[in-house]
Amino acid sequence: MADYPDLVVVGAGLFGLTVAQQAVEKAGVRVRIIDVRDHIGGNAYSYMDEETGAEIHKYGAHLFHTSNRRVWEYVNRFTSFTNYVHRVHATHDGVVYPLPINLGTINQFFHAALTPAEAKALIEQQAGELAGTDPENLNDKGIQLIGRPLYEAFIKNYTGKQWQTDPAELPADIIKRLPVRFNYDNRYFKDTWEGLPTDGYTAWFERMIDDPRIEVSLGVDFFDESQPYNKKALTEAGVPVVYTGAPDRYFDYALGDLQWRTVDFKEVRYAEDDHLGCPVMNYSDADVPYTRAIEFKNFNPERRESQNHEKTVVWQEYSRFARRGDEPYYPVNTPADKELYQRYADLAALEKNVVFGGRLGTYRYYDMHQVIDSALDAYEQRIAPMLAANARD
Repeated sequence: MADYPDLVVVGAGLFGLTVAQQAVEKAGVRVRIIDVRDHIGGNAYSYMDEETGAEIHKYGAHLFHTSNRRVWEYVNRFTSFTNYVHRVHATHDGVVYPLPINLGTINQFFHAALTPAEAKALIEQQAGELAGTDPENLNDKGIQLIGRPLYEAFIKNYTGKQWQTDPAELPADIIKRLPVRFNYDNRYFKDTWEGLPTDGYTAWFERMIDDPRIEVSLGVDFFDESQPYNKKALTEAGVPVVYTGAPDRYFDYALGDLQWRTVDFKEVRYAEDDHLGCPVMNYSDADVPYTRAIEFKNFNPERRESQNHEKTVVWQEYSRFARRGDEPYYPVNTPADKELYQRYADLAALEKNVVFGGRLGTYRYYDMHQVIDSALDAYEQRIAPMLAANARD
């Protein structure tokens, strides 16, 4: 134990960074963070594009929002936030509409001037026999929520591209993330607080671990026994570990592979100041192979003076099933996957001095604020007692 720190955190994403920060602040321990990637921040990592002056979100658009006061107060210790409010648009059949589905979308789509009550009545009529029910599959849930015409225009093909699965075979809870409003509010999130870190995600993350008791080793594989902070060596030495990778990888896929969705990006550069006119444009039609496009400059209008007005960069986003070696983004979460994850979770519970956490470690889809909240809870309830017990040994 003498040659090891008090805690090793596997993964430099938001869960790992939060745990490391809490451990040095509250327990005064020494922490080593390792990550197989060449940067901190996990999927929220960003970097500056020199040609355009845009902050590129390397793993797709990340927007911070929360109604959790504890999380909001915590993150504001390390960064301030811009007044950015996330709004999304969708292109369908050559026309651009506001999302999420709201009264503006409904009236534009039907070339109408419906009141909220009239719009609700129309949607219920178009839901047909599914009105007032609680369907279990996404296809029927979508029709029940917004009626067949709107569902088929904006949701059906988009979801089919995103999941490469017939929506009738997907669980209904996927679509429950999409709000539907019978007013003209087109703000995507309804949380109390929202914004982007003023000087970027990476600067925020660097401040979280700006402490001499925290050391970071990048490009380090936890399963590579040629390096000192590997699974076998740490287990034999009894070093406390926080593991934020996938549980099936931790157990060498002994029970089988958990299914994930991953995302590929195609970068397109344009010799113009602004190509989309917005940060995110969804493409709802089946004949467009990508689900959405992201124009990063438009996330930060407050930086216009430092941006290149003659060049812009857009990323097109393609979704597919992940293979081993791909970046896992979203758990597929079929009943079989949930059952398999529970078996892995049962194995994880038997691992002495190891806490599994984060989006990958718990096989859950988390927003950033949920990751931070779960990390604060995990530190208080599991990691602090683990550190205290090891200190007594």
